Amino acid sequence: MGIIGIDLGTSNSLVSFWDGESVQLINNQFGQILTPSVVGVDDNGDILIGAIAKERLISHPQLTAATFKRFMGTDKKYDLGGQSFTSVELSSLVLRSLKEDAEFFLKQPCSEVVISVPAYFNNIQREATVEAAKLAGLTVQNLISEPTAAAMAYGFHKEADQSILVVDLGGGTFDVSLLEMFDGVMQVEAISGDNHLGGEDFTHVIVRDCLSTLDLSGTVLSATTQSVLYQKAELLKHTLTIQESSSFEFEWEDNVYSYQLSQKRYKELCEPLLAKMRQPIGRVLNDGQISIQEIDQVILIGGATKNPIVRNYFARLLKTIPYTQINPDEAVGHGAGIQAALKQDRSMVSEMILTDVCAHTLGVDSVSQTSTGYIDGVFSPIIERNTTIPVSKMRTFYTLRDNQEYVTFSIYQGENPMAKDNLKIGELEIKIPKGPENTPIDCRFTYDSNGLLEVLVTDTSGRSKQLIIESSPGKLTSKQMQESLAKLAALKVHPRDRAENRLLLARLERLYAETTGLQREQVQALLFHFRSVLEKQEEILTKRTAAELTQQLEELEKGLWL
Repeated sequence: MGIIGIDLGTSNSLVSFWDGESVQLINNQFGQILTPSVVGVDDNGDILIGAIAKERLISHPQLTAATFKRFMGTDKKYDLGGQSFTSVELSSLVLRSLKEDAEFFLKQPCSEVVISVPAYFNNIQREATVEAAKLAGLTVQNLISEPTAAAMAYGFHKEADQSILVVDLGGGTFDVSLLEMFDGVMQVEAISGDNHLGGEDFTHVIVRDCLSTLDLSGTVLSATTQSVLYQKAELLKHTLTIQESSSFEFEWEDNVYSYQLSQKRYKELCEPLLAKMRQPIGRVLNDGQISIQEIDQVILIGGATKNPIVRNYFARLLKTIPYTQINPDEAVGHGAGIQAALKQDRSMVSEMILTDVCAHTLGVDSVSQTSTGYIDGVFSPIIERNTTIPVSKMRTFYTLRDNQEYVTFSIYQGENPMAKDNLKIGELEIKIPKGPENTPIDCRFTYDSNGLLEVLVTDTSGRSKQLIIESSPGKLTSKQMQESLAKLAALKVHPRDRAENRLLLARLERLYAETTGLQREQVQALLFHFRSVLEKQEEILTKRTAAELTQQLEELEKGLWL
């Protein structure tokens, strides 16, 4: 019984599997690879999923739900025919349908899965995805970010070292990922995105302009009319890709309204949406410390990138013609299938190594001292966003009062300066020995690719208290969690204190003593550079720098003894 891969999309979803040689995409009962992410209820109260439900969006809008992925992790309810559903429950129905398609095709039960999620999904949204899988009878082996999955589909068996920017504009989300490919390793360098920007928005701008043009903006349309208007706007959007202008008509309260839109006007309507994409792209380039000119390949995925306005915008912004040989609707599902194979250690993909990053900054609620007093509720980062994982980092905090007995660490995820504006994911309180104000307390965060965050707080006596936070609760068995914690334990030694790094520092210091002049200045620069890298506490960066320095020192030492 193998692991299947699922792309759970806002507009469409699909399921894939590894057949021993390559990824196969599985057709649904209608012979289609894509299953619409739509759920409805018929007049008898029976559940409808996929294409049938989508067909009823216009005729039965009050009995049909779509784009519910946008509300994963929220309390939003959908009332369909007297039945109430959450986005998790609706997603589980789509997942169950894909599971059944896979079981019918493979002639065997399927209970394990790799599911793709937007790169910028937070802990709550990821937990909601795992919960939906559980309701569908699936155990999640791994959540893979959608751009990473697409890059895997592109990079499978590629040999050249290159920097890849993956731009994913799906139905309801926008993600950007920067990846480096070298020696069979696919390393995620940085990710960013917007969970409330997608292809649906490029249809909604037409709807809004239509209502505004016809002086209907303040009108409360019936659910059926709204659905009809949206579908006509969707069709017009596609028509504008091949025609300079297009139009449609619709009825409301015995009146027939006509609306026309040109390509030029549509581009103007889309400008605010296109502008919203610039910030995540800029953030990724900045976090990845790379310029547009250094990008070797730009990959566009997600059905919305087929829109010429979107495609041309990215070409202008990124100053390159994007790679379009991958089917944008199927790339993520293909990559999810590859990741499923990796989870099974299949020999065909055993040489591919994938490293990921922490999507959001992790930190604690703290008090900051200023020239005018104290500011409470300040967010103090410990692991910055886009840090390569696994990672372990420590930060020292200090007591506020003499004889303080307790310290509470509230753990948050996000990018806002005030803790309350971020997502709270846990809390840990520790009793400490009484002491003077400004007594130090160490707080260490250790985070791995399974989404396991270990928070370890240590006081001056050496006494510690631990908190384990899972981004996907229930994904790991007790044994798997212990194995992960054992691996993480090796990360808790500060890089500067590890034997191999101490040896390299000692070697640099010896060479500094042995050399003079320009050679001594060169060694000193290398020494200071390595020390600064060690202080960043970034595992992969440390190893890479150490390897580069070792090679440089070997060349230097050869010159000394010639």
